Amino acid sequence: MGKERQSSNHILMIEPAGFYDNPQTKETNSYQTREEGQDRNSIQMKALLEFRTYRDLLVEHGVQITTAKGSKECPDDIFPNWFSTHPTGQMVIYPMMYENRQKERRQDIIDDVRKRYNDVIDFSMLEQQGKALESTSSVNLDHLNQIAYLARSPRSDEKAAQDWCKMMGYELFAFDTEHNGMPVYHTDVVLWIGSELAGLSVECLKDDAIIDSLKKHRKLMTFTNDQMGAFAGNALEVVGKDGEKMLAMSRGAWDSLRDDQKQTIREHYSTVIKPDLSTIEYYGGGSARCMLAELF
Repeated sequence: MGKERQSSNHILMIEPAGFYDNPQTKETNSYQTREEGQDRNSIQMKALLEFRTYRDLLVEHGVQITTAKGSKECPDDIFPNWFSTHPTGQMVIYPMMYENRQKERRQDIIDDVRKRYNDVIDFSMLEQQGKALESTSSVNLDHLNQIAYLARSPRSDEKAAQDWCKMMGYELFAFDTEHNGMPVYHTDVVLWIGSELAGLSVECLKDDAIIDSLKKHRKLMTFTNDQMGAFAGNALEVVGKDGEKMLAMSRGAWDSLRDDQKQTIREHYSTVIKPDLSTIEYYGGGSARCMLAELF
């Protein structure tokens, strides 16, 4: 199977070892909650339980999961958005904005993943120029039509994305957002793209051009800023038993949707995987899609 696949049956997940609200990322992630006097051990144990329950749900539905152990030095490595893999046999390594996220690029994980890919492209040197492009959280990919959607933000540099697209053979579609007085920090909070259906937060958009682009290729389900805040945009199509395409999104995201929105999703997915990720969402400011790194 080649370039035409939108989604994967094989996922890498990083089991958290020291999860808590990352003080370095809070300045750009308005969906993170920081509390004084918090019990980090309690937060870690709750996050670990949510992680394992989510992982087991995916496995039960036939998704192949490879798990790596996280590092206590990296509170956000539960969100492995520092690399991506591609059906064309490429692995790409990315520049991260914050120091403790840059430390997530562990050589042991790189060495293990790269065994499956014959071409490794490393953009991480862009950190020396103060640039960040945080994998598929930044470049949200329509594989079927070779389009990379980018919500401009300090963690999603447009010039870096242009260079990425030239190398990978994608067309860049960059757009602007605003929510809670700042750009949405990652594109995959605003938008998810499945094989036939996409979901988009329209209230945060500065203009509507992306709506027309998405509608050229898919049915589009739209949602509100409040629903985006519940991580309705942070979903991923995954492949399970007998090639079934399923949608993974958190229980909180699903519960935020109206009945007509849920019906639209059910028309395209017989199975929606809905883990409780409330601790991870509350302290980490990320959700179901952020936790999954696709291995094509």
